[in-house]
Amino acid sequence: MRKLNVAMIGGGFMGKAHSIAYAGMPMFFWPAPAVPYRRTLVDVTDELAKNAAERYGFEKWSSDWRSVVEDPEVDIIDIVTPNDSHAEIAIAAAQNGKHIMCEKPLARTAEESKRMLDAVKAAGVKHMVAFNYRRTPAIALAKKYIEEGALGKILNFRGTYLQDWSADPNSPLSWRFQKSIAGSGALGDIGTHVIDMARYLVGDISEVMAMAKTWIKERPVQSGGLDKLGTVKASGNVEKSAVDVDDEISTLLRFENGAVGSLEATRNAWGRNNYITFEIHGEKGSVFFNYERRDELQVCFSSDPEDRRGFRTVYTGPAHPYGGALWPIPALGIGYTETKIVEAHDFIDAIVNDKEVSPNFEDGYRIAVISDAILASAEADKWVKTK
Repeated sequence: MRKLNVAMIGGGFMGKAHSIAYAGMPMFFWPAPAVPYRRTLVDVTDELAKNAAERYGFEKWSSDWRSVVEDPEVDIIDIVTPNDSHAEIAIAAAQNGKHIMCEKPLARTAEESKRMLDAVKAAGVKHMVAFNYRRTPAIALAKKYIEEGALGKILNFRGTYLQDWSADPNSPLSWRFQKSIAGSGALGDIGTHVIDMARYLVGDISEVMAMAKTWIKERPVQSGGLDKLGTVKASGNVEKSAVDVDDEISTLLRFENGAVGSLEATRNAWGRNNYITFEIHGEKGSVFFNYERRDELQVCFSSDPEDRRGFRTVYTGPAHPYGGALWPIPALGIGYTETKIVEAHDFIDAIVNDKEVSPNFEDGYRIAVISDAILASAEADKWVKTK
C-alpha cells in the first residue's frame, strides 16, 4: 500500500489530535487510500521537538521547519502552529511541492490567506484547512437533509460557539489574546468554525452587521512557550499585559441565497465548555445540533402529523454519513478524535485520487474575508459586504 510521509510543524495539543488521526485513519478506513507515515515533527526547540516526536510517534524531529519543508522525502506538511506563522510555512511548502494541511483559521487576515491560496494554486498541490467539526456525522446528516430538499428553501440559520475557559481574568495571556499572533480573538479561534458551518450548510454570506467586546482588558503573562489556555490560573502579584483582541462577537448575517441568520462566539460564557450549536429553519422543516451531544440531530418536518409534530432525535450510526467506517451501532459515541480521523482520510484520499477537498484554502480565504468584514462592521457600527 502506498505510503505518504507527513511532517508536522508544531507539537502542542493540536499536534496530538492530528497525530492520533494519522495513526487511526487506516484502522477506520480500510483499505486506506494510503498510509500516512509520521516522519518528522518540528517544534521551536530541539528538546520540545524530540519530546513531541517520541510522544506522537514520529520517526524524526527538528527545530528547523525550513529544512523539513525542503526535504524531498516529505509529501505532506501539516501546520499546527500559532496563526502568525501559517502563511510563511504554507507558502514555502507549496513552493516545494508539498501537499498542505493547515489548522484554522487559515491566517490572521484575508490578505495573508489570499497569498496562501495563490501559492497552492500556482503549485498545483492539494490543500485543506482543518475545520474538522463539519466531519461530525450529525452535521453531515443535516447537510444531506438540506441537499435532498427535506427542509425546503432555507430561511434562517442561528449559530453559536460558547466556551468558558477564558472567563476567569486570572487565566494566562495565551497567544490567542494577542492580535499580532492570533489576528483576532473569539472570532478567529472559535467563531470561524460557525462561519464554516453556515457556509457548508446554507451557503455563502454576503453581508454582516456585528458587535465586538473585549471584557477582560489584561491578563497575567504566562511563563514558558506552552499554550496553557485556561488550565493554569495565576495568583498573587503577577505581571500582566494587555489583551487586544475580541472576547465576544455577535453578528447578523445575510446569505447570498436570501436566507438570514445570526452568529455568536464567546469564550466568556460560564458553564459552556464546547457549546457549538446551530438551528436551521426551512419552509418544510428544521434541524438543531449541539456538539456537546454530537451523536444526536434534532429534526422536525412540516409533513409530520399535527398530533406528533415536534423535534425528535436521530442518533447517528452506520446508516449515516461516515457511519460505515466508524462504530457498528448508533449512539456508541463520536468524539473529537473521530472528526480528525475522517478529516485525515478525506485529505489523503484527495491526494491519492486527485480529488477536490473541502474545506480548502479557497474556503479558508472566504472565511477570512467574512471575518475581516465582521471586525470592520463592529468598528464602523454598520452593515459590511463580504465581496
